Amino acid sequence: MKKRPYHHGDLRAALLERAEQTLRERGSGALSLRELARELGVSPAAPSRHFKTKQALLDALALDGFERLVEVTAAAQDGAGETFGERLNVMARAYVGFSVANAALLDLMFSTKHSPEASQALGAAAGRWIEQSLELVSTGQRRGEVREGPLDRIALTVFAPLHGYVGLAVSGVPLPETDEHGLDDVIASIIRACRPE
Repeated sequence: MKKRPYHHGDLRAALLERAEQTLRERGSGALSLRELARELGVSPAAPSRHFKTKQALLDALALDGFERLVEVTAAAQDGAGETFGERLNVMARAYVGFSVANAALLDLMFSTKHSPEASQALGAAAGRWIEQSLELVSTGQRRGEVREGPLDRIALTVFAPLHGYVGLAVSGVPLPETDEHGLDDVIASIIRACRPE
């Protein structure tokens, strides 16, 4: 029997990359640290240096997903206009684009962050995404472009429709006209709902 090497250049990164591919292709139920080790050509014990359990691996995948989502939505706002509508438009498109491209990861992100075993780092990363979203609404309120009221309630008016749109888009439900026009309509509806009375 051929013995597999223990060492790998950057095993943690390789495990996360391969795990995300497996998640996308076959779902979280197909993830196995032993199988990932076999696929990467390392000993079965090697992954345990980075992830003690499958749950730890899932937690790390979700953490990476939230960090990437924060980066994508922040980058989209660089160079965007200053109005609430302009900033919402680019943030919404970045969020939908990320979500559609990473549907299985997004599902894992939102289910894992509520797990009692979720790490503090995962909670903090999810919190950064939420803070980023709340800041968009808060800035709109300060500029007089978004109606007054409790920030969390107004933010729900913004992000519930977007999250619902994402849910429809990733589940394969046919959306009216094209995805882009449907998203245009959702964004326009959110802007109308947020206008000062």
